[in-house]
Parts: sequence; C-alpha cells; structure tokens
Amino acid sequence: MRSYESLKESFDNLRSKEDFCIPGGCEIENEETLIDYPSYTDALYAIMMAPVSSGVYISRWDLKEIAQSAGESMAIHPRKRMFELLMKYASDKETMQLVLDTFQAHIEEKIAIYEELASQFSASKEIFESYILKANKIIEKFPTIIKEYF
Repeated sequence: MRSYESLKESFDNLRSKEDFCIPGGCEIENEETLIDYPSYTDALYAIMMAPVSSGVYISRWDLKEIAQSAGESMAIHPRKRMFELLMKYASDKETMQLVLDTFQAHIEEKIAIYEELASQFSASKEIFESYILKANKIIEKFPTIIKEYF
C-alpha cells in the first residue's frame, strides 16, 4: 500500500499542469481548436426533425411508423434517440434510400393535410404555404443526403 508521502511525491513529480489535466478544467491557448463539430446524424436531425426547418413535425410515433415501413422494429424512445437508431439502421445506401423514401411519403402526407387545411381556411393559407415550401425543400435535399452520406 502506498503511503501518503509516496503519493505526494508522485504528484510533486508532475512536470506541468498539462500532464495532469481534467477535460474542461485546464486552460488551453487556442480553445477554437476544441470545437466539436456535429456528426452527420446530428446535422440531419437538425434539418429533418426541426419543424422550423422542415415544415413538418415528426413525432416519436411517426418515427416508429417510418422505421417499420423501412423494415426496422423500434421501441419508443426520445425523438433524437429514435432518429439516431434509424440512421444507424440505414448503414448502407439501399437502406438509407428506403428510409428517405419512407420519410418522403410521410412528409407528402403532411403536405396533403396542409393543402387541405389551406383550402378550408383561406385566412391561414399563407402560413400553410410556408410549411409546404419548407417540406418540399427537405424532400429536394434527399438525393444530396444520399450522395453525401455514401
């Protein structure tokens, strides 16, 4: 068993603060080099799952249905975790294409609902048109996602 003196001597022998640095607890000259860039899955999540950018809200149940349509059985988790699991399942180009096709069909269903609501409630037509525009832009990005992802 090490004595207090030998343990103290070990700490005293450390050459500098950087030799024994707890992450986030030491000052670094250039902190910009430590910025973590989001993974591709996080970037897709921000684009596809945020209604402000995609124009549609995709719930956990929607994700479960999308996964089932793509051939994957999935339990209910928080949305982000379910999306991550779905992207993990889409590990090859064909599966990812199937997942994106299923997303597209789901988004197109939401667009049809928005169009119906816009026609029934003409005062809200501008609001629904902005959602439809965003949703169509997301669908247009799907080929690029396949290209970049694989």
